[in-house]
Amino acid sequence: MATLLHRLGLASVRHRIIVTLVWLLALVAVGVGAATLSGTTANTFSIPGQESTKALDLMTEKYGAASAGATVQVVFEAPDGETVTAPENAAQIAKAVADLGTVPGVVGVSNPLDEANPAVSRDQSAAYASITFGVQPSEVTDEQRESIIAKVEQARSLGLTVEADGEALSNPADIGGASEILGVVVALLVLALTYGSLVAAGMNLLTAIVGVGIGAAGIVTLTGFVDLQSTTPILAVMLGLAVGIDYALFIITRFRHELRRGLDVEPAAAMAVGSAGSAVVTAGLTVVIALAGLSIVGIPFLTEMGLAAAATIVIAVLVAITLVPAILGFVGVRALPRKQRGVVAGTDLPDGRGFIKGWAHFVTKQRTLSLVLAVAVLAIIAIPFFSMQTTLNQRAAEGSTQAKAQAIMDSRFGPGVSSPLLVLVDGPNAVSYAATVQKQVAALPDVALATPAQPSQDQSAALITIIPASGPEDQKTIDLVNAIRDTVPDADGAEVYVTGNTAVSIDVSQKLNDALPVYLALVVGLAFVLLVLVFRSILVPVVGVLGFLLTIGAAFGATVAVFQWGWAADAVNAGSTGPILSLAPIIIVGILFGLAMDYQVFLVARMHEAHAHGASPRDAIVTGFRQAAPVVVAAATIMFAVFAAFVPEGNDTIKPIAFALAVGIAFDAFIVRMVLVPAALALLGRSAWWLPAWLRWLPELDVEGSALERKPPASPASPAPSAAPAPIDEPSSV
Repeated sequence: MATLLHRLGLASVRHRIIVTLVWLLALVAVGVGAATLSGTTANTFSIPGQESTKALDLMTEKYGAASAGATVQVVFEAPDGETVTAPENAAQIAKAVADLGTVPGVVGVSNPLDEANPAVSRDQSAAYASITFGVQPSEVTDEQRESIIAKVEQARSLGLTVEADGEALSNPADIGGASEILGVVVALLVLALTYGSLVAAGMNLLTAIVGVGIGAAGIVTLTGFVDLQSTTPILAVMLGLAVGIDYALFIITRFRHELRRGLDVEPAAAMAVGSAGSAVVTAGLTVVIALAGLSIVGIPFLTEMGLAAAATIVIAVLVAITLVPAILGFVGVRALPRKQRGVVAGTDLPDGRGFIKGWAHFVTKQRTLSLVLAVAVLAIIAIPFFSMQTTLNQRAAEGSTQAKAQAIMDSRFGPGVSSPLLVLVDGPNAVSYAATVQKQVAALPDVALATPAQPSQDQSAALITIIPASGPEDQKTIDLVNAIRDTVPDADGAEVYVTGNTAVSIDVSQKLNDALPVYLALVVGLAFVLLVLVFRSILVPVVGVLGFLLTIGAAFGATVAVFQWGWAADAVNAGSTGPILSLAPIIIVGILFGLAMDYQVFLVARMHEAHAHGASPRDAIVTGFRQAAPVVVAAATIMFAVFAAFVPEGNDTIKPIAFALAVGIAFDAFIVRMVLVPAALALLGRSAWWLPAWLRWLPELDVEGSALERKPPASPASPAPSAAPAPIDEPSSV
């Protein structure tokens, strides 16, 4: 692989004008596609084939599209001592309902004071109107949302407390904004400090932006042809930007080292791609496999997210091994700080003294203490993970109209009113059997109300609305859904389904929770096999995998403490606290796995290389750590900054995911890879690199370009370098 990448890098730098133009044309093409062909994204989740999803499809067929359309609940609360049924307040509510009915796209608005179907609290202090759109939540436009909010504010001016909540008011995640800009600025500062050159820092950032721009624009273009979740583009941008910067960092760092060794620009760029590029391809492949592996869960929207993010990673890798060397050909020696450009080759290489080397000596000398402390810290942070709860019902940000509406509904009507269950009876005998079903369900525990069945126009189905006594995230509501399915049987000519947003959320959450252990086992197994191939060792992969599990536990623990328990929630502008989004854990596992393996490969490969060259076990760890740690620290700092920037002002769905990724990167890079791994390897000594004889037939993955060191590839136009490439040993201010 190293030889092939060397040739690719040499071709890219020699034909840099063509390569650069091709990438720019690709960026323009997908940009035009995104502007002209993009469609809407979805912000609701369902799994085809499940009972709740099948019932929603039947409802659309039997009752029309409006039955499954987006909804909004507008809540009216009278001033203290008054009632909503008082003539003056009733007139205001009637006027507000009429105004809400004029919003474009609204197909129905219920009057809460209608005697035939009232929606008034027992003490008559509050009432709510239900607004129904004829489209799914993802198809409700910003103008329609703004019109609803404007009508609510207008009704508020009449003296009543008026708030609104509902899936139709959920705004899909947007790409672009202060979060991304903040992450890019921090990344640029870290790069400038690392390189000591604004030219190199700017070039690194520019190539990453080109890659993530192509990936994001391509995904936006796909929304015109495929239904994608609203979080998919922003996840791809977040991950693509982080790895794009890091992968370019590894190659540019190696290029600068080769320049200082005395190579010309073109051979230096080719050698950088052949050596560091091998590790980039291996690391990128790991992330791609982890993300594409989400498809084994069997959940379509999760498969789409994984494949879209994986495609962005592929583009980032291709940019790193083609566009980066092409741009390096233009930049040349300006990638070095001014004071290093005229220095005689080899004279400016550092002697290895400093904090990094001292840290490596300390950790390997105090290896038992370092290992115990690292494990203890991560284990303590992971404790909240064991109380993690998940849901698809996202809480509104505190202080928002949605949160205020939820509070009024919960206090005046009960926590189950805003999230009812729907029981659909379908078949020739549906209407006659529905009365029996209604009585059976009404007798179950935790049922506050079971309404009479509403027959479809052709009498082939009947719909019963169930109001639970508990909220949608309460275990009693989950038990109620299971009880209805277990105790209410189908009849001859009538099938019974439980559906509604709450039931869909319960079904999807259960599916995701069941899939998480399977997926975790898959990625852990993959990590072990990959590391065995890379390092030709058994115990090194064991250390790497156990470190990854501690990273995952600590990342989940910190996320639960902040976003579920509310610890320091204001500090990160969490917005609201409660159960974690159901799809977050499995996405976090997939992304953190790939990134953790990146750091493991880049760091331990240096140690393995030093050991292969005859260094003692401890000296190999110190040497490898001294060479790789500065670049890994810079890469992790950049990735942390990119992910963390999405937390304070990001979309409420993205915030906990971005937070978990940011703290996970910090735990993995600065505790696991900087403390736990060198300490554990120092304890293992020579046995760390032991491989059983019966496994020595395994292929060897050359992630450090050893083939180039043994025999540098020659080219007709440019002789191969006569000196073997030394390991990267670049000074860094990080």
